[in-house]
Amino acid sequence: MTEKFAPSLFEAPPIAEQERMVEAILFASPEPVTLREMETRMPHGCDPAEALAYLRRRYDGRGVRVVKVGEAWALRTAPDLAFLMQKETVEQRKLSRAAIETLAIIAYHQPVTRAEIEEIRGVAVSRGTIDQLLEMDWIRFGRRRMTPGRPVTFVVTPEFLDQFGLESARDLPGLKELRAAGLLDSRPMPGADRDDDEADVNGQSELFEE
Repeated sequence: MTEKFAPSLFEAPPIAEQERMVEAILFASPEPVTLREMETRMPHGCDPAEALAYLRRRYDGRGVRVVKVGEAWALRTAPDLAFLMQKETVEQRKLSRAAIETLAIIAYHQPVTRAEIEEIRGVAVSRGTIDQLLEMDWIRFGRRRMTPGRPVTFVVTPEFLDQFGLESARDLPGLKELRAAGLLDSRPMPGADRDDDEADVNGQSELFEE
């Protein structure tokens, strides 16, 4: 008769149980969660990446999806059902045109300095505009440039990506779409050929590396 042993306290739970744990973590978290954060919460030996892969497949085609936000993960309503979540609200804080243009420039040219933002816009950027975007957690300080004065750079945040349902800055729309929406004017970017103005910004991958 074969003797059965109780599972070790250090043995990882079955993958189905790990999947449930990941689901519970994402459901309860108000913010996207990284794999590293999941790993610290789950029992020793768990593989949150594998559990997450199973969970994503299970939610495929459902009303809720498991989506990547930057380097983190979250549960979000399926895009085609977003209309069900809409309701009339009073907008407490509306971005000025200067703030919208500044945010767009940072998103498409990050990491970018204040001087570079002003060069692209053609006008000075007020401290209040930068402060507003920082307070909204849509931008943050990036690395300092290794140039005279070591100016600070700005980059967009995971909160910005989450707000607009983007996995990364590479998923941003092209320049033509932004201009059609009135977020940028029709002036070509400094140093760019007019032919390049029609190119999709997403192809300029080097702009998004910090």
